[in-house]
Amino acid sequence: MSLLERLNNDMKQAMKNKDKDKLSVIRMIKSSLQNEAIKLGNELSGEEELTVLSREMKQRKDSLHEFDKAGRADLVEKLQSELAIVEIYMPKQLTEDEVSEIVKETIAETDATSKADIGKVMAAIMPKVKGKADGSLVNKLVQQHLS
Repeated sequence: MSLLERLNNDMKQAMKNKDKDKLSVIRMIKSSLQNEAIKLGNELSGEEELTVLSREMKQRKDSLHEFDKAGRADLVEKLQSELAIVEIYMPKQLTEDEVSEIVKETIAETDATSKADIGKVMAAIMPKVKGKADGSLVNKLVQQHLS
């Protein structure tokens, strides 16, 4: 089942259950996917869908951080529930240990030895962990292993 089909089914279920919050988030995700497909001029591949979902997650996490700093508990709570809904459609996230193993392997593959090689390592790692790990975690682990 494709992501769009899954979203359509979940949207119907949310309508039946009168779950306005879930319905709203699903519609936003679906809209983002459709806008991306229009922009690219073709149907989205699985990887492109994952890119859009990752973007949605990142936007919400950034907003959550800003609202938390501003002391807006009402908006923080709303965004946390939205994040939980978006996470349903994301692939299973890698643990920090799993990401660390991938970092070590990639450092060995790219023959990186110093912090000057961080860009080269990050470019090689990100396609491997796309949608499965947070970029800031990956960056932190790469810096730790190269220091």
